[in-house]
Amino acid sequence: MTAPDLAAFETMARAAVDALPAPFHAAAAEVVLRVEDWPPDEILDEMEIDDPLDLTGLYEGIPMTEKSSSWPSPYPDTVWLFREPILQEWRERDDVTLEELVTHVTVHEFAHHFGWSDDDIASIDRWWE
Repeated sequence: MTAPDLAAFETMARAAVDALPAPFHAAAAEVVLRVEDWPPDEILDEMEIDDPLDLTGLYEGIPMTEKSSSWPSPYPDTVWLFREPILQEWRERDDVTLEELVTHVTVHEFAHHFGWSDDDIASIDRWWE
């Protein structure tokens, strides 16, 4: 069986965004969704990550809770999903479907856009237990 391609990953991720509760739809629509095979070297270097398999997704931008109309961001907020690291984690876990994992990573990164910290997310998302 071949692994789903980038387009299939994007379809799964967009379905996850579409399934967000109604109050989050407008804010989510403002975010660029990028699905790539691997994290770019610049991102890995900036985050001081040696192994690209350690990064399944990333939110780049200014969280809604910190945005200011007097100081707009020069770049659009972006959620990145990285296909190969997600596939590797899925193979290693063997206890969730690929769609569940893509949905989890997507929602986690969009939660950062909404202003949630990793601790906030962990308090309601017991995913890793």
